[in-house]
Amino acid sequence: MNAPSDSAACAFFPFLATCPRGLEGLLAEELTALGAEVARESVASVHGSATMATLYRLCLWSRLANRIVRVLGRFDEIDSARQLSAAAATVGWEDELGEGATIRVDFHGRGDEIRHTRFGAQCVKDGVVQRLGEQGRARPTVDPGDADLRLYAHLHRGRLTLGVDLSGDSLHLRGYRLEGASAPLKENLAAALLIRAGWPERAAGGESLYDPLCGSGTLVIEAALIACDIAPNLSRRRFGFHAWARHDESLWRDIHGEAAHRARVGQRDCSLTLVGRDRDSRAIAAARANAARANAARANAARSPVEALVRFEQGDATAAPPVEMPRGLVMTNPPYGERLGELPALIALYQGLGATLREHLGGWSLALLTGDARLGHRLGMRAHRHYAFKNGSLDCRLLLIEVHPRSAPASDGPAVTAAATAAASHSEGARMFANRLAKNRKRLSKWLRRSGVSCYRLYDADMPEYALAIDLYADRVQVQEYAAPASIAADQAERRLMEALGVLPEVLGVTPEAIYLKRRQRQSGSAQYERRDRTGERFEVREGDARLLVNLRDYLDTGLFLDHRPVRRWLGEHAGGKSVLNLFCYTASATVQAALGGARESLSLDMSNTYLKWAEDNFRLNRLDLRRHRLLREDCMKWLEQDGAQFDLIFLDPPSFSNSKKMDSVLDVQRDHTTMIEAAMRHLAPGGELLFSNNLRRFRLDEALRARYAVTDLSRKMLDPDFERRPDIHHVFHIVSREGQ
Repeated sequence: MNAPSDSAACAFFPFLATCPRGLEGLLAEELTALGAEVARESVASVHGSATMATLYRLCLWSRLANRIVRVLGRFDEIDSARQLSAAAATVGWEDELGEGATIRVDFHGRGDEIRHTRFGAQCVKDGVVQRLGEQGRARPTVDPGDADLRLYAHLHRGRLTLGVDLSGDSLHLRGYRLEGASAPLKENLAAALLIRAGWPERAAGGESLYDPLCGSGTLVIEAALIACDIAPNLSRRRFGFHAWARHDESLWRDIHGEAAHRARVGQRDCSLTLVGRDRDSRAIAAARANAARANAARANAARSPVEALVRFEQGDATAAPPVEMPRGLVMTNPPYGERLGELPALIALYQGLGATLREHLGGWSLALLTGDARLGHRLGMRAHRHYAFKNGSLDCRLLLIEVHPRSAPASDGPAVTAAATAAASHSEGARMFANRLAKNRKRLSKWLRRSGVSCYRLYDADMPEYALAIDLYADRVQVQEYAAPASIAADQAERRLMEALGVLPEVLGVTPEAIYLKRRQRQSGSAQYERRDRTGERFEVREGDARLLVNLRDYLDTGLFLDHRPVRRWLGEHAGGKSVLNLFCYTASATVQAALGGARESLSLDMSNTYLKWAEDNFRLNRLDLRRHRLLREDCMKWLEQDGAQFDLIFLDPPSFSNSKKMDSVLDVQRDHTTMIEAAMRHLAPGGELLFSNNLRRFRLDEALRARYAVTDLSRKMLDPDFERRPDIHHVFHIVSREGQ
């Protein structure tokens, strides 16, 4: 390829640089510093002009851009495929494409007739082929996988931009990150965060950098490249401009050699301390491997300058940081908690991180990227500045915080424990909530010791400001957030939820990972039984002699209704030697208690295969004979109408409302309970008993049933101490035939 003339080398070429959304302003500043003339910014791009030498520098040195595109033409009012091809045919592609170079077209956008990127790319390619044919050039070879040169096409609201991509692969791909951790930052976003946090100036001043949640090490590695003055794409072997017809190899070698020299000097002069830490050994292994691949100043370097400069260690983010580090910047990107159930652990992480920084790194600066501003508040520190960013599709904020040291207790005063110090950082409302939990636990303690109950409700919206239900399942905790009333602002409800979750580990003595959070709203149909997740995370709990499986993560309800504990106990006490029918059996925990209480045989009905399989597992766990204790998938209402079997004891516990697709009709317990009870009574053997239960708060039993049968309301007697404050939580009726009395 011939070198361009001196005049061509001095000519200015129009270009655009693409970048992630939110980086446009930073990118414009960077491009200007590299010698480009910036004309304007638009969404995810910056437009300007630059000499060939500067274009090379942009590709080599830009830490923020995705692509540098040599713009060849802009066209308006392009909507159809014909117009798109015709516009592409007017561009002087013959001056841009090297002889024999393979191409691909990267098309972005859409028009009235152009709905698919592949179709748009085909139209542009047709125009390129037409133009080259008119100029006597051979038809180019299209290689969508590994083309020598990428052609850029962007169509938005009828405006078409065409050009040649001088980058090749996206510039954010530095070449070192072949191994990653979960949800890694892209390299150019990491660089943007560091620049916003003032790292280039801090590095020049000799400061340290510490990332306590480093993952695969991207932030630490990008910080090292900046500190050593290493061009981010110094080790890239091929750019798109290598197949550009105007490419000047001699000029490129000079520019690359200049960057290599700067890297050698930077590596020699840099003696900063950069440390990354992560609790995941796999992440640390990936970070070390990535650092080993990071740009070396010399092709034959035995060790990359990044690998020599940085240190990665396995450890907890809330543990004391390396003591040998001088003052500097804490730069980190904690998990965002996209799922509601991840919040308890993340709140503890943020609180612990904030406490650790105040304890050990007072006087440092913190730059933290978070996808949830509520979590940022749990640091216990106020941001003096924040910036909006996009991490992929997620809206994030970079919080810039000055870490003030925690005031030390008086030397002659009592020792301050970590728990007491943490408690002191909570709001007054959170402390009141914590006190209520402790009071409830003390109130229930004697009953718990006497009864041996290990699964119970500790708190049920006792304080209206903290509208939660908190249930303990042995050493695990389920937190259900009730929908806030309209009178409570959403941000206030969220703040109180965060406060409550922040004190639970301290008060209950559990790890944050043992807390499961769910949001409970008014449910219709079978919504309460619908799957929320697919972890299959079941574990065993004890209820009296019964061993039962619960799942706190995958469903809104856990497989064990705690308020029905007295009902199940009653069934166990009254089932001896009897045949038992359990209608709407769910996971059949009631049947397990009846069987362990001596039931001769049982039949349990439900329409859900999932819950019947769960019931079977409960049966097997308790070594129940599946020939005597049968499970049947059936519509309970249909079965009651069609089957003639009789039982000594029937447990009827229908949902309040169900519009399941597996049923022929909608079930409404208030409307339909008379029909259900009448049908169930026909299946009672002489002298048999029916226990009817439901959880509709405003339920009223049909008086006609009281006239026809002997009905005893057991609702109040079926409340253990943990549910005494909610007497309307369920209704339980014992029903027998008057003739059988």
